[in-house]
Amino acid sequence: MEALARPAPGAAPEPRRGLFVGGCVRNALLGAPVSDIDIATPLPPQEVIARVEAAGLRAVPTGIGHGTVTVVSAGIPHEVTTFRRDVTTDGRHAEVAFTTEIVEDARRRDFTMNALYADASGAVVDPLGGMADLAARRVRFVGEAAARIAEDHLRILRFFRFHAWYGAHGPGLDAEGLAACAAGAAGVEALSRERVGAEMRKLLAAPDPAAALAAMEACGVLARALPGATAAGLPPLLEAEAAAGAAPRWPRRLWVLGGADPATALRLSKAEIRALAALNAAVGEGEPPAPRAFRHGAEAAEDSVVLELAAGLSPVPGWRGEIARGAAAQFPLTAADLMPPLQPGPGLGAALERLRADWLASGLTLSAEALRARL
Repeated sequence: MEALARPAPGAAPEPRRGLFVGGCVRNALLGAPVSDIDIATPLPPQEVIARVEAAGLRAVPTGIGHGTVTVVSAGIPHEVTTFRRDVTTDGRHAEVAFTTEIVEDARRRDFTMNALYADASGAVVDPLGGMADLAARRVRFVGEAAARIAEDHLRILRFFRFHAWYGAHGPGLDAEGLAACAAGAAGVEALSRERVGAEMRKLLAAPDPAAALAAMEACGVLARALPGATAAGLPPLLEAEAAAGAAPRWPRRLWVLGGADPATALRLSKAEIRALAALNAAVGEGEPPAPRAFRHGAEAAEDSVVLELAAGLSPVPGWRGEIARGAAAQFPLTAADLMPPLQPGPGLGAALERLRADWLASGLTLSAEALRARL
């Protein structure tokens, strides 16, 4: 799909064929990496299954009630979904009816840049003028923004996430979309925390989410998604990341946002909670980079240095090398190394901890012999 061509808006595909749709078309047009490949078709699900199996491929009816069949080819899953239109929606779920009209299928999608289709040759079918919005890096709801949000409240968070990823260098947030998100902000509270967390992770991982998160805060959406959070600290952090050459990491950005209880609000995993706790400890103790990395891990150490840079502190020269050294270091003593003269018991454990503290204070430089000499 390297050379996608654009026909006139509203052009219809040839009947009874599949078309690439959504993110894979959007990203191919932008020259961005493509992960998932979705296919839309006017064929009903049962006919899709029949044709797939006749071709010797595996068909899995993963969402057949909504027209989706997962086709596995060379071990790679592809979702094939029948053209459909929404019949009823409640803000989280929709009842659909199948259709053979591509325009009806396009009108039920969230943003115009996601309502783009392409055939196997790379020719684009653009029923709703999404190409112009994509070229302008403008995230715009399909049709009436408030109606699209009423169909699925998650689209509020997706609006800001898509702006962060695809509209940060465009004309700014679409005014109608932003107003509709502000008016419907309470709908975020009806979403599962898992869905909110998934969107926030993706948003915070964008190269530059500052404008999107500032707008979220201003219109009351951020408070619904992550109570107590503020986006004020994000611009200095992004500057520090650029200065340090640090890749975007959503936990680092989440730490800056704060929030009363991010673990619950975003349904963080146990591993993510531990990672944030390690970052809290790394920032709070002010250790040199090497012992910091030894105690809390390389990732927490790097994030804490970048956060300190954002706060106006100067990092230790060669801090990246020091973090690598600390992460790879091993404390040179074990309890057995202290026996004799010490004997098993509380005194042995206390001595080992004291020597470990001395080793950390030395910047991980004291040898086993130097440490034993301190007994």
